[in-house]
Amino acid sequence: MLWVVWVGVLAASGSSSPRALASLSRQVRRICGASLLLFGTIGVVSYLLELEVGRAYLLTALPIGLVLLVTGRFALRVRLHGHRSGDAGVYRTILVGSPDKVEHVATRMRQAPGHDVVGAVIAGVDTDHRPALDGIRLFGSGTPVVEAAEAVSADTVVVCDADELTPARLRRLGWELGERGIRMIVAPSLTDIGRQRLHLEPAAGLPLVHVEHREVSGWNAVLKRGIDIVGSVGLLLVCSPLLLIVALGVATTSPGPVLYRQERIGRAGRPFAMLKFRSMVPDADARLGDLLAAQGTSDQPLFKVEADPRVTPIGRFLRKYSLDELPQLVNVLLGSMSLVGPRPQREAEVALYDDSAHRRLLVKPGMSGLWQVSGRSSLSWEESITLDLSYVENWSAGGDLLILAKTFKAVVAPGSDAH
Repeated sequence: MLWVVWVGVLAASGSSSPRALASLSRQVRRICGASLLLFGTIGVVSYLLELEVGRAYLLTALPIGLVLLVTGRFALRVRLHGHRSGDAGVYRTILVGSPDKVEHVATRMRQAPGHDVVGAVIAGVDTDHRPALDGIRLFGSGTPVVEAAEAVSADTVVVCDADELTPARLRRLGWELGERGIRMIVAPSLTDIGRQRLHLEPAAGLPLVHVEHREVSGWNAVLKRGIDIVGSVGLLLVCSPLLLIVALGVATTSPGPVLYRQERIGRAGRPFAMLKFRSMVPDADARLGDLLAAQGTSDQPLFKVEADPRVTPIGRFLRKYSLDELPQLVNVLLGSMSLVGPRPQREAEVALYDDSAHRRLLVKPGMSGLWQVSGRSSLSWEESITLDLSYVENWSAGGDLLILAKTFKAVVAPGSDAH
């Protein structure tokens, strides 16, 4: 009976609804909330009515059941992503709005599975060429949205820009789409905002989206620092044999010191000495300017040298597997860096920041970050700054732990973008 009721409570909580399936964290929250409510209710009722309920059974069923439920949902989610990689199990989506906003939403939707953009209702479809809209059937603004959706067999309509749709027309559009079983989604003009910062606050019939301001301060700062201390100490103990092996390898294969110290800019613009295992020749810093000038990137705030001749043979191996970064665990322990954060940069790079890029300095630089698990060296400066700003604005302890888990995977199995 418990299992039957449990399944019913999970169904009533919406843990299997399409919106919950879109997010594993949302599924886990609903599963845990529904399960704790059920077992709490059973406990209260059995106490009040003095029922003979097997406490040992309940105490065993709850943790085992939760583990199996979450594991099962995770496995199903992996299977769903596998299907979506083959264009199955996705929403056929049509976009509605101005050319710029439709192009922006189409570009973002192509970066994640779930939506296959098959059409767009926009104005001026023949005025210019927009690569992001290639392969999408375009309709003029005079085409009724319902007709356009039916023409491409869409099951989802995303309104990217409601300027041309009055509240009455938008409401009627929702009715017409609902009658045909087509979902309607309104995409606000927000980007790179974490789900935990968004809250819907209805007021006088208006669906107002409240955007919460997040910052690493107060108890959040204490929690992040605690994770850094525990993580750095644990990793230093576990990796101590590896640290010794790498140090011996660097010392015996190329002349120069084992450790490389370089001044980087930390939180609030304060400089600090970042530690690394040396992966370059001793005069590498003196040759940087000439190499950047030769490839024409000396004016860009991301000093990367393609096919860098300064890297030693062992240094290429260390960089590929991020082993040269291990001494930065000492920086983390001492407090100048964090396990997760934006990429630490040189003073000359920071001097090229614009106002947006300066927000990277609101948090400590990290050994790893979104850039580490999203492309590493293949990222452009614009892509790197977008990821770093997203991290700064949407920080959470759970997000840090997820990035660390992805970092382990990226280090163990580095791709072609690791160099």
